[in-house]
Amino acid sequence: MSVQIILPRILQIGAGASQEAGAIVQALECQRPLIVTDKMMVQLGYVARIQESLSALGIHSDIFDDTVPEPTVSSIQAGVEMVRDGNYDSIIAIGGGSPIDSAKAISILGKYGGVMRDYKFPRIVSEPGLPIIAIPTTAGTGSEATRVTIITDETNDEKMLCVGIGFMPTAALVDYELTLSLPARTTADTGIDALTHAMEAYVSKKASLYSDTQAIAAMKLLAPNLRRAFHDGSDRDAREAMMLGSTLAGVAFSNASVALVHGMSRPIGAFYHVPHGLSNAMLLPAVTEYSIPAASERYADCARAMGVAAVSDSDAQANAKLMTELYAINEELQVPTPEQFGISREHFFGNLEIMAEQAIGSGSPGNNPRMPSAEEIIQIYKKLW
Repeated sequence: MSVQIILPRILQIGAGASQEAGAIVQALECQRPLIVTDKMMVQLGYVARIQESLSALGIHSDIFDDTVPEPTVSSIQAGVEMVRDGNYDSIIAIGGGSPIDSAKAISILGKYGGVMRDYKFPRIVSEPGLPIIAIPTTAGTGSEATRVTIITDETNDEKMLCVGIGFMPTAALVDYELTLSLPARTTADTGIDALTHAMEAYVSKKASLYSDTQAIAAMKLLAPNLRRAFHDGSDRDAREAMMLGSTLAGVAFSNASVALVHGMSRPIGAFYHVPHGLSNAMLLPAVTEYSIPAASERYADCARAMGVAAVSDSDAQANAKLMTELYAINEELQVPTPEQFGISREHFFGNLEIMAEQAIGSGSPGNNPRMPSAEEIIQIYKKLW
């Protein structure tokens, strides 16, 4: 059986890659890009640098900087209207996963109209939107290399999963120097997010030989460098490894899908505004422990790729070491429980059934090696508390 692999047309990787934005716009034969970002990227001067690279080639750009963490239908609306009313022929998305996800939605809605719910999975969005040049500033979401965006419908607190080649950026400029200023908390949350992407892609029922190679390579880069980047943000070697690992993990899960961690993570983020990477981190140990019996060999491969188990270890030994490592990472990187995050116990436990329903409805749990019932998902949520 063959598998279809979808990638950005251009991948520019390494120090200074972001400064190639102007040349990439020209190569795509575009002349009027809209920069989609957030106010922090403007304050840090990253957007000004991009505009300089554009201006040097005579390219004028406008800015939409009102994206928010965990983007919502309303947060992207002004950007959609800018595209509908303007004559933009491309989008440059710079920031973490939220600005890039916002740009993907703006690209499609601005060109074709409708509302975001029209594009929600199981619909597959194959129509090409405005070309997107994605410039990630975190080593985590991998959104620069995925055909996925997630937008929250604030009317019912549902994180809508939207999938299809129409959401794949045309170009990705992966510049690890943009991550050197990331605070430790963001480094931890996005780094565990990337590790989760790689692990879930590898154990997914939709995994292929191609996605396996990307996932294993990602784990080899991410696991040994996550703690280093967390404790010393100026460690350039660790930052470079994390950035490339994040992109490879994005390639892996975009082509193999994520699984139960992500399915359960989205409702926590939507209801309680927990950052996506952090809710993944909360879930990864418990979900892995639940899933190992159905994919012992695959999870053992993960442990060996991460460097926590030896080739000579049996699968059972490797998986025991994997579980020890996942709990140790969360402790060292100070990942809170839902209770420690400040979520109301009464609200959390009263919401378990709807969260389980939304998790299953997202489709991601169906890719998990062990398919859970709604009751099993509820029990895992309770274990997190």
